[in-house]
Amino acid sequence: MKLLLRYTPWLMLLLVVNGFAALLLWLADTQAFYAMVTAILLFTALLFTALCYGLIRRERKKEEAFLDFLGNPDEYHEELLLKTVSAAQREPVVSLGRILRAKQAAYTEIQEQWNDYEEYVESWAHETKIPLSLLTLLLDNRREELPASTAVKLDHIRNHMQESIDQMLYYARLKSATKDYLFEYVNIRECIAELLEDYKPLLEEKEFRIRCSLSLDTVYSDRRGLRFLLGQLISNSIKYCGEKPELCFQSFPKGNRHILSVKDNGIGVRACDLPYIYEKGFTGDSGESRKRATGMGLYLVKEMAKDLNLSLHADSQWNKGFEMQISFPVVEEEKNSRLTV
Repeated sequence: MKLLLRYTPWLMLLLVVNGFAALLLWLADTQAFYAMVTAILLFTALLFTALCYGLIRRERKKEEAFLDFLGNPDEYHEELLLKTVSAAQREPVVSLGRILRAKQAAYTEIQEQWNDYEEYVESWAHETKIPLSLLTLLLDNRREELPASTAVKLDHIRNHMQESIDQMLYYARLKSATKDYLFEYVNIRECIAELLEDYKPLLEEKEFRIRCSLSLDTVYSDRRGLRFLLGQLISNSIKYCGEKPELCFQSFPKGNRHILSVKDNGIGVRACDLPYIYEKGFTGDSGESRKRATGMGLYLVKEMAKDLNLSLHADSQWNKGFEMQISFPVVEEEKNSRLTV
């Protein structure tokens, strides 16, 4: 329809010319005018239809060639496009092809560099896990042979290294073009229990009181991604705890979603900082401990939640604690096989 509208002025011009010719015919011979007017109108309609059909086919062929050229701007597709354009349009097409091929080559080079970077990061992280595993083995089997203060320091080092490596790996994973999430029913109680076991030395050192009030047993998510998300929240609760620290896990239904709340009674976040806690590198103005932070934890939590189709809601009062509510979609069990990716 748009193509037809483009040729409407030509139809009007043709009708005006034919109208002028018909007027001359009428002035010259009235009887001949009445005999020829139908033929003139029919010829005009047929001529315009034939011209429109040919021009529309040509325009569509040009459009298809142009879209193919944009998708793959090599010399072969450029030549195909040049066959459909006028002489005045050939030079712009050649220039566009040259620019697109240069951009494509630059993008390919950047993509290769990014792939090399991802491989290096993953290789470095896995290599670093070897001494980390040895440190964990030492603490698990020879803790009683170490002075208590030394064991506590080694626990801090181990957890800090593990958290930094996990953040690096998940950051690379979030930015990767391909992601290997496996969505399944995850036992939330077991997941929390495993994480609390991982952080047990630090929780015991700070004398945390743990409370769990879970009304749901399973959620539909990626286990590794969920463990990373919850691990970051537990780690923050430990870093920014106050006196008589508590860590509470609570779950409850809300509309067509399941809510998991992770709440502590630590130093919390100032009201002016709360809207910005998910920004990369943001540490806020919430005490000396936060000034030493990287500002990556909650940023990665937000990005991971986005990938896992989870909603987050943070609430905090300064010096009274911090709460993060994680909202899970309700997925019927029979849909499990279709939704696993």
